[in-house]
Amino acid sequence: MPTETAVEGRVITAHGRHYGVEFADGRVRHCFPRGKKTDAAVGDRVLVRFQGNEEGVIEKRLERKNLLYRSDEMRTKQFAANVDLLLLVVATTPAFSDDLIGRALVAARTAGIEPVIILNKADLVENLSTARARLETYTKAGIQVLELSALNPQQVHAALLERIKGKTALLLGQSGMGKSTLLNALVPDAAAHTQEHSAALDAGKHTTTTTRLYHLPQGGEIIDSPGFQNFGLYHLSDVEIQHGFAEFDPFLGTCKFYNCTHRHEPGCAILTARKQGEISIERHALYERILAENEAQGRY
Repeated sequence: MPTETAVEGRVITAHGRHYGVEFADGRVRHCFPRGKKTDAAVGDRVLVRFQGNEEGVIEKRLERKNLLYRSDEMRTKQFAANVDLLLLVVATTPAFSDDLIGRALVAARTAGIEPVIILNKADLVENLSTARARLETYTKAGIQVLELSALNPQQVHAALLERIKGKTALLLGQSGMGKSTLLNALVPDAAAHTQEHSAALDAGKHTTTTTRLYHLPQGGEIIDSPGFQNFGLYHLSDVEIQHGFAEFDPFLGTCKFYNCTHRHEPGCAILTARKQGEISIERHALYERILAENEAQGRY
């Protein structure tokens, strides 16, 4: 029988309609939402009525401050909530995708999340200058870049532990960037937690594709998300996309036409800034691609 009183917990794993919810005593229960609607994401706080010794029913999702999505042509999927800090992992090798970095930064900015780019494998000096040059576009836009080697736990701790303390950070990156090595440096027993929580959810086969939340020994939390190869932004409006580019800020509202799309209109302040080198051609091209994709999907 379910308990009479709902208990607050935090969603730490999610797969379809299956959730791992952690409670104040540290226990994790296998929980399902009431009814057909699936409305929770990793990082959400929820009210749960216990059923038996191991399960529970999610009665209510508590108010969240933000929510991140990933979308493709087929669907939009929410995957992390209540995030304070985005740790976007790239590496000196293999090559990273500027397109994916740009999209993730737009998503973070529209959700009010502070982004930090982590340049991993910085000890591979033969590739370092090339990576730095490619990241210069983002540093000029005010994005901080931290250089480190995930194989050096002391270096990782010095760069990140104080930054994350008291916050919820999302670890995001393409496959092959060293994200798992970085997670293991931050959470030494992450692999053990993964096995334990997967056993609780009876979802062992999803251990490499499931978003999950870990507690850092020094305080703070980190959400690890699977390596991504696409990052659609179909859930965003055209205005939200404009505000997702930090370098657009000084020019928004100063165009000749109030409804300027910043793509072809005469008197566009952003197109003028691009021509004068104040906005990079590559970043503006990404802006145009995102708008075109959303229009093709009939989003607006």
